[in-house]
Amino acid sequence: MTDYPSYLELHRSGELHRRAAEARKRLAACDICPRACGVDRLQGEVGYCRAGAQVRVASWNLHMWEEPPISGARGSGTIFFSYCTARCRFCQNYPISQLGHGSEVPPERLGGMMMELQRRGCHNINLVTPSHYVPQILAAVYAAAERGLRIPILYNTSGYDAVETLRLLDGVVDIYLPDSKYADDAVARRLSGFVDYTRHNRAALLEMKRQVGARLQVDDAGIATRGMVVRHLVLPNGLSQTPVVLHWLAENLGADLYLSLMAQYFPAHHAVGDGELGRRVTPQEYEDALAALEAEGLENGWTQELDGE
Repeated sequence: MTDYPSYLELHRSGELHRRAAEARKRLAACDICPRACGVDRLQGEVGYCRAGAQVRVASWNLHMWEEPPISGARGSGTIFFSYCTARCRFCQNYPISQLGHGSEVPPERLGGMMMELQRRGCHNINLVTPSHYVPQILAAVYAAAERGLRIPILYNTSGYDAVETLRLLDGVVDIYLPDSKYADDAVARRLSGFVDYTRHNRAALLEMKRQVGARLQVDDAGIATRGMVVRHLVLPNGLSQTPVVLHWLAENLGADLYLSLMAQYFPAHHAVGDGELGRRVTPQEYEDALAALEAEGLENGWTQELDGE
């Protein structure tokens, strides 16, 4: 690990300020996410995500329950953003993602949250559901870098990201933590409201790999410093197309990839009582997912034990 994250070099060169200004201009005809709604967020218009010109933060705190190299001993400094580019029927955080619970803050205040989390000893700044706020995040990182931020920045996303927007984050984000949710666009649209999810998700994952590499790098204490971890949530009734997702990941991101294969699904929001989504994953369904993982030779990462019924 270097003494300073790469975003500090971008700050010193003026490139970080330039990118923040460029990204903000794009809010005037918003194309920040793959939906490219074209609304003028600077003038109060809102698109599918419902986010405006100011970033809205739901909560920020130390978080101990991410993957071990991310939470470590002192926690990950999570900042949960309100609203989302999706409408997942089973979202466990729907008051935040879909009802917009939270408060609007200027970039300087968001940067101040990053600094406070660093002072509290967290290992990284973990931006949760950030895709629709990239311009504001760039401005906040600039403000925080001015004040001495020097820990890795982690981008924790559904994986529905525009490649052009991700390129603004090249050298800013140290660790990518994307989902790869689906391999069937019809299912992705029906369950989460995503349009053309598979194409956009795969292009985003390849861009993340280009920036930071597929392998997760850790320091002497086992704490993540650079790279990526892909998360995949196993859904009931085969809705997450797990074998297809894992095959593409292995073929395109390689055997060094760190994968988090999650069994923690439970019915929430509109999934309660739903014929397809209204139950937990069965032991056999998760065993099938584990068999697919083994078949693809993806040995790095984490699996879970099913909670008792």
